Amino acid sequence: MPRAKWVAAVLTVALLGAGIGMLRSTEGARPSAATAADALPSRALGLSGHRRLVEQLEHAGHHAPGRGTRPTRAAALTPLRAARPLRLHIPSLGVDLPLGGDGDEAAWDHASPPPGTAGTAVVTAADLRLAELRRGLTVEIPRADGRTAVFTVDRVSAGEAGGRGRPGRAQLRLVSGETTVLARLTGQRRTG
Repeated sequence: MPRAKWVAAVLTVALLGAGIGMLRSTEGARPSAATAADALPSRALGLSGHRRLVEQLEHAGHHAPGRGTRPTRAAALTPLRAARPLRLHIPSLGVDLPLGGDGDEAAWDHASPPPGTAGTAVVTAADLRLAELRRGLTVEIPRADGRTAVFTVDRVSAGEAGGRGRPGRAQLRLVSGETTVLARLTGQRRTG
């Protein structure tokens, strides 16, 4: 029996080590610093997942989707049909600007797809504090079809954000000055 216990102990340590290694490799793009909780073996068993979820919710801002409506999960998988964007709304920054015509503070690049459709829509705006946005915060684009496309921030970077994103996925590239934000469509709701 002592040999069987030794083999079981070695296999347990090996599996825990492999699990921790896999978790760290999948979170390599995560910009946050490691915490003491991240180093615990219980993380490999999924026991600290609730801590990460609570942190994400705390850092996601206090966005309420609207009166009596909820963003739909289907929109995260399926891009919307083409519709003209009307406004740029960033709840965490207190931004609500018209999108479009000459003289507006924010403009949609017509060479890119409309926000919410497949591809990466490009919206430029003057003098926004985009560097204050964090991963997990939302950007909303009310559209002419009576729907609001809800995007979740994936990356905030100084200068041009590299890469084109995933084909077929609805994404938003928001540019102001030297800051670029890349966000993905994560929800939609009716606005009218």
